[in-house]
Amino acid sequence: MRVIVLGSGVIGVTSAYYLADQGATVTVLDREANPAQETSFANAGQISPGYSTPWAAPGIPFKAIKWMFQQHAPLAIKLDGSLWQLQFMAQMLKNCNVHSYAVNKERMTRVAEYSRDCLRELRKRTNIQYEHRSKGTLQVFRKEAQLEAVQKDIEVLKECGVEYELLHKPDLAKVEPALAATEKLVGGLHLPNDETGDCFLFSNALAKIAEDKGVTFKFNQNVERLLVEGNEIKGVLVNGEVLTADCYVLAFGSYSRDFLKPLNLNLPVYPVKGYSLTIPIIDPNFAPQSTVLDESYKIAITRFDQRIRVGGMAELSGYNLALDPQRRATLEMVTQDLFPGGDLKQALFWTGLRPMTPDSTPIIGETRYKNLFLNTGHGTLGWTMACGSGKLISDIVLGLKPDISTEGLAIQRYA
Repeated sequence: MRVIVLGSGVIGVTSAYYLADQGATVTVLDREANPAQETSFANAGQISPGYSTPWAAPGIPFKAIKWMFQQHAPLAIKLDGSLWQLQFMAQMLKNCNVHSYAVNKERMTRVAEYSRDCLRELRKRTNIQYEHRSKGTLQVFRKEAQLEAVQKDIEVLKECGVEYELLHKPDLAKVEPALAATEKLVGGLHLPNDETGDCFLFSNALAKIAEDKGVTFKFNQNVERLLVEGNEIKGVLVNGEVLTADCYVLAFGSYSRDFLKPLNLNLPVYPVKGYSLTIPIIDPNFAPQSTVLDESYKIAITRFDQRIRVGGMAELSGYNLALDPQRRATLEMVTQDLFPGGDLKQALFWTGLRPMTPDSTPIIGETRYKNLFLNTGHGTLGWTMACGSGKLISDIVLGLKPDISTEGLAIQRYA
């Protein structure tokens, strides 16, 4: 079977790898010069199935109003003039209830846990290198109220079979020794099975492995549109020429929605802007060992070999890639507060657009066009869910039985 994968971020690359691994002849098309040049370039670096939590949650609307008046708020809304932005926020609000939260959380955790298993198997098979660590994630709390509120999350973790450990202040340094120097934390939640790694390094390394399996990567391509006849895709117009395949997998992230508009497929994906700093380490004694999530500011601080990656924020401002100095100030403030072992003067400041759905669950599966498949909408969890999503879409495209249930993952849930 010949398959064209549209997009070479971590989702596109993993899709291509698993398709080729199962016998397909795969071509990957992308407008960039190399893999993982956009959203996958400098994300927060955590692989956190246990923290696969919907943004649309009970209480979020009230928190959002409060955040609008805070200097270092984790959420910012800047009207972009589009009706879709308003519709997206309205759909998110509809999911901010106990029932929807539980349904969405189960779907997300199902994919994320499976994805971590796929990643571990991939490491065994290929010995792929991407500065990975398997030391878990530590969510830290600055207020007693946060420590009490996390009990609700713990109940969900129990139901999903996710291993956890609730830590009080004296125990934090046992997991992250550098936190012994801070007095501002009251406790934390440790998920020992989470992992970390550089998504950019992974994507490029896996692309090379995929090439060895016969995958063709075509970069610097102007992918114009899909050509449709009835309920079937007949080709894709690229640089003025038509390329054809038996099946097509769309993994364009935040740009998937506009690309599908000519097909009258209403894809509910909105670009949610995030920021990161990549900081060289100058004092390892004051650097994290793995990923630390600051619950107050919704910021993740992750250790690579000789670097700290600090990522977070959610900004609804359309396709706006301008770097906001205020966001950098927030990232620097949290970093200096918890892990001042990096050289902020040498930090790389970056922004990317996460493809978010209103229910936070990715869209993986078939469409009403019999040979068009979607693998997009992973939001902030593209790295966490990448391998599992790639394996799932490969099984679906090739007509194989997936290893896990795909209930609630396809676009049909929005019908």
